[in-house]
Amino acid sequence: MNPWLLLTCSIVAEVMGTLLLKASQGLTRLWPTLAMAACYLLAIWLMGLVSKKLEIGLTYAVWAGVGTAATALLGVWIFNEGASLMKVLGVGFIVVGVVLLNLSQSA
Repeated sequence: MNPWLLLTCSIVAEVMGTLLLKASQGLTRLWPTLAMAACYLLAIWLMGLVSKKLEIGLTYAVWAGVGTAATALLGVWIFNEGASLMKVLGVGFIVVGVVLLNLSQSA
């Protein structure tokens, strides 16, 4: 299977796990906690598959960067967290960094 598709699925699972971590209210709610654990396990399992095909440095940077950016944006949208200029700039820098890493692989 395409490693970039697997990486995308891993990122989605990790972001869902992080959103469920917030919904679990400090791991005090059973179903969100169990769903969170399942999402994190799926994310790590998929990352293991991806690491067989892609360089681990690139893989982890994309996974962490896109996951962080997506979580920050979804936190603003779903949980009404603040959207300061610094947060927007930070997400922008993450996106630029991920693009540069991808370009360095093809150079």
